[in-house]
Amino acid sequence: QVQLVESGGGLVQAGDSLRLSCTASGRTFSRYGMGWFRQAPGKERNFVAAITKNGGVTNYADSVKGRFTISRDNSKNTVYLQMNSLKPEDTAIYYCAAVNSHSIYSSPSFYNYWGQGTQVTVSS
Repeated sequence: QVQLVESGGGLVQAGDSLRLSCTASGRTFSRYGMGWFRQAPGKERNFVAAITKNGGVTNYADSVKGRFTISRDNSKNTVYLQMNSLKPEDTAIYYCAAVNSHSIYSSPSFYNYWGQGTQVTVSS
């Protein structure tokens, strides 16, 4: 069992930056690939970024490539999402998720554990 807690969301202006954090409970964090997803009101939950369990491979949605960076610190049981050049269309609830696999996935259906989400609002 893995419990995930996101933090770092908030209200910012277009062009600003935010760093989200997701901290996992337990001592098995390094066994899990990690992903970030987001969900805007009335829309599906969409893939943002993912990172393999050792941090060696990352993947990004086209909409965030070059602006967002996913990273992890296994010694701190934490995965990060650095978000730069934020746009109003980035407004959503951001969720982190864990998958017990060597691979990472862009579909939320593969992920075993989810956090409660953190709100990111970008004003124009």
